This record gives sequence, C-alpha cells and structure tokens, in this order.
Amino acid sequence: MMLFWFKTQNIINISFGISFEYFFNEINNYLYFLVDISIIFVSNIINMNIEDSSSTVFYAIEKAIKSYRKLAQKNISKIVNNITIDQKLVLQYLNDYPDLSQKEIAELVFKDNASMTRMINVMVKKGFLKRSINNNDRRRFKIEITSTGLKILEVLPKVIFENRQKALEGISDKELIQLEQILNKIIANCK
Repeated sequence: MMLFWFKTQNIINISFGISFEYFFNEINNYLYFLVDISIIFVSNIINMNIEDSSSTVFYAIEKAIKSYRKLAQKNISKIVNNITIDQKLVLQYLNDYPDLSQKEIAELVFKDNASMTRMINVMVKKGFLKRSINNNDRRRFKIEITSTGLKILEVLPKVIFENRQKALEGISDKELIQLEQILNKIIANCK
C-alpha cells in the first residue's frame, strides 16, 4: 500500500511538479476559505434588515386581488362551470364594444398578445366566440360573441354584483374613493 502511494506521489510530482502534501494542503486551505466565506455570508444575511415582502403594501394589494378573484371564480363557477373571470371580461368588453381588436381587448384585461390569442382560441372552442376574417382589414380577425356567450352575460351580473358587495363589505364610499385615489397615484408613479 505504501509503495503504491509512493509511486502515485512520484507520478504526480513528475506530471504536475507538485507533491501530494502540497496538493492536499491547498485543497484544505481552499475548503477552510469556503467555510469562512459561508459563515460570513450567512451572518450578514441574518444581521441584515431584509424587508419581508409580505409586509409591503404591494403584497397586500396582490393578496387582495387574488382573494377577490378566488371568491369571484368560485361563485361564477356555481352558475357557469366552464368560464374564467378573464373570459367573462372578454365577453363583456366585446358586448359593450363589438369593434375592439384582439390587441385592444388584451390591454383591457391585462394580457399579453400570446395569452390573449390562447384565451380566444379556448373561447372559440367552447363556443363563446366566433372568429372570422375582418373584411375591412384582412390582417385582423373579427371576433364576435355567439348566442352561448350572450347567454352567459345574461346570467352573471347578479353573481358579480354579489361578489363585489361581499368584497367591499364594511368599507365606506369615502374609503373607496380614497383607495382609488391612492392606487391611481401608484399607477402614475410607475409610468
């Protein structure tokens, strides 16, 4: 065993010009260095005053939106089981403004163009919308609500009103106005 180690050490000495002892010593020093750096890094993280994201106003806004969407989707699904909130919004915008382009609808429902295309494809498959070539601009599609889509719009206003009432329960009109003003300031600051 010792002979093998000696021959291996000599080969390394000849091949790399270093001895085992030097090599392992350097590795050992490097490992101690890594451990020291790790300890310093961890202690800096512990000592830092890293702001907890759940304590920011943006977290509260996001949580409120997600909580409302969850409530709304649950209640909408009791009435129409195969439509999402966003799909209902698309139907509503097309009902109110039939000449909207796909890009304009995407902006109104806060979707990128690819997501909007996928959503419209799903809505066409479900029979809520029909898509045809726009005779005025052949680069664009004409998107129209079907009779199935119109029936959905007839049955959902009551549940949407109830969702909003539930979400805004205990909040005064004055508080709502103030909230909207504050949110509009945040929106303006982000432009």
